[in-house]
Amino acid sequence: MLPRAINHVTTPELGFDALVALACDLGCVGIELRNDLPAALFDGQDPALAGQAARDAGLEILALAEVKSFNDWSDAKAEEADRLMAVAAACGARGVSLIPRNDGHGLGNGERQANLRIALRELKPMLDAHGLLGFVEPLGFEHCSMQYKSEAVEIIEALNADHCIKLVHDTFHHHLAGGGPVFPDQTGIVHVSGVTLAGIPAREMTDQHRLLVDGQDRLGSVHQVEALLASGYSGLISMEAFAPEVHAYNDPKTELLRSFSFIETRLAEEAA
Repeated sequence: MLPRAINHVTTPELGFDALVALACDLGCVGIELRNDLPAALFDGQDPALAGQAARDAGLEILALAEVKSFNDWSDAKAEEADRLMAVAAACGARGVSLIPRNDGHGLGNGERQANLRIALRELKPMLDAHGLLGFVEPLGFEHCSMQYKSEAVEIIEALNADHCIKLVHDTFHHHLAGGGPVFPDQTGIVHVSGVTLAGIPAREMTDQHRLLVDGQDRLGSVHQVEALLASGYSGLISMEAFAPEVHAYNDPKTELLRSFSFIETRLAEEAA
């Protein structure tokens, strides 16, 4: 069985305690929490107590998401990042998610690299001080200021920050970016989802199309996970589905178990 995890956006209607219970029922070893859902982080519980509750259930809090537009750096952005890091450290999370600017600005060649370098340079000592990882997620969209993992890796290595800054490999965003190297050694978390809608080109896909992974998936999510595992990745595989259809499931446990099992069965068949 893969080391499973679940991102809270997959079941946003669940409170923290219910998410922990679902993750346990799914055989997960980790959960990702978000600050962009209607409910407050941990449903307002003390972060330290919530983190202990997760550990008592056999779960690790992988990341708190997210510092939005992190590469649009400013004093205010630094304060925002520090606040989230403090909460992540208090709950015992592995790290925080860093999401690039995604509004069509900062796209110019040279400009985007410079902005990313400034932000990561400033984030590095902050992450070290809190004892956390920063999970950088290239989004793949044409209007995103950080489409490609290769640019992020180049800057992370130039800053000698690979001990505290890792990539998120998201099968949806990797597909939108046209594929390319998977960088297993630099990857900290893998997000999986599936798009089944026929006929829509990649440039028109949005988060709202992201379902659970099944045999109709157009992203090649199973093959992406296979490539990562074959290259040496041994971390967690986290289900992250944004589609309203997924959020409306009456029995998310059954559907999620079916999707995880599908991925694992396909991987086993490919390995045979």
